[in-house]
Amino acid sequence: MSASTPPRGLLIAAPRSGSGKTMLTLGLLRAFRQRGLRILGTKCGPDYIDPAFHAAATGRTGLNLDSWAMPPALLRSLINAAAEDCDLILCEGLMGLFDGVPGEPGRSGSSAEIAAAFGWPVVLILDVSGQSQSAAATALGCASLDPRLQIAGVILNRVGSMRHQLFASEAIEKIGIPVLGSLRKAPEITLPERHLGLVQADETAELDLILERLAGFIETQVDVDALLACAAPSRSEMSHYGPALKPPGQRVAIARDAAFSFLYPHLLQGWRDAGAELQFFSPLADEAPPPDCDICWLPGGYPELHAGRIAAATRFRDGMHRFAESTPVYGECGGYMVLGAGLIDAQGARHEMLGLLGLATSFEKRRLSLGYRQAELLADNPLGASGALLRGHEFHYATIAEKSDDEPLVVLTDAYGANPSLAGHIRGRVSGSFFHVIAAASPSS
Repeated sequence: MSASTPPRGLLIAAPRSGSGKTMLTLGLLRAFRQRGLRILGTKCGPDYIDPAFHAAATGRTGLNLDSWAMPPALLRSLINAAAEDCDLILCEGLMGLFDGVPGEPGRSGSSAEIAAAFGWPVVLILDVSGQSQSAAATALGCASLDPRLQIAGVILNRVGSMRHQLFASEAIEKIGIPVLGSLRKAPEITLPERHLGLVQADETAELDLILERLAGFIETQVDVDALLACAAPSRSEMSHYGPALKPPGQRVAIARDAAFSFLYPHLLQGWRDAGAELQFFSPLADEAPPPDCDICWLPGGYPELHAGRIAAATRFRDGMHRFAESTPVYGECGGYMVLGAGLIDAQGARHEMLGLLGLATSFEKRRLSLGYRQAELLADNPLGASGALLRGHEFHYATIAEKSDDEPLVVLTDAYGANPSLAGHIRGRVSGSFFHVIAAASPSS
């Protein structure tokens, strides 16, 4: 597809979480792929897990779109890059359609901001369990709250009977919004979950079979042709922004396996586009980072589920220590935990980690830390130069069981004006924090 012919786009949203957005999106993505469309799955907000399922459904890498963390020019650049070989962009919203955080116009982080920015019509999925005609009031509210948005249609979810479907559908269509489908309860089509959301795509047994069943289910319950016709050309000015975050080195060693999997696709692609070489290794396979790399990056993930194997991975441990003697190492969230002295699992057992930083973390005493963060770097490190501002988020249950004497790495603020706080640690060439970076606050190149 040429740059002069932007791909069509459509956003799947709901009034609240738990309404069925992910299952509907995955079924549609696979159904569109079966029809031969070059389809891109995107996700509003900082979610790591859903884009991996989108990739499994479409056969191409997914993409996050975050209006709070990503400058508008970066969002446009990401969509322009995707448009080169894409027929349709299907975007899955987060939480409720209008849910976001305080921010300047267009920067709330809500799904509505993404739909408005690119001119994408919205298809609402409504959980109508426990109601019927009253669903029309919800649909009408969503259609009238923001004049920038077009609610192209509604899909009913958790419909109990034909009578239930009829009452809800008639009420919604009376306000001028078409009902594009009705989903019955389908407990036979489910995806397993754990504490940070769905079990990761590459850990889900028979995922391709589940996606095929889901696509078939959606094809029988939804007017897929009518839904596809709702899509509109993406509205986006041509721009080149550069990478969301400058590559931390020319050759980047990145841990990647079931324990280290949370790294945004747009960061990896941005580093590649900027000329960086990415070399992956698996700590769970007891592999060490390639010694010819300029930086080692330990992403977030689920080290607490694999702490025993990580502690027993002697080649990984020895290789990391040799690497850190002369070359920078950075750990993000789960990677930060592994850089510490120890990790206490949910059963209270302590596992020795790398000891490259002084802290120890606990998953036995859990506390949810969740939300957007802006970070100011206090020292030069792989994320950037001292004083640089970055935007991202935290999402973890781990707590710090043993404090460290290492110097703090960043000053964090949130989107609600909380008092700044020191976070993360740096010791020599090794640094890390619970903060997940999404983008530099200003262009990195």
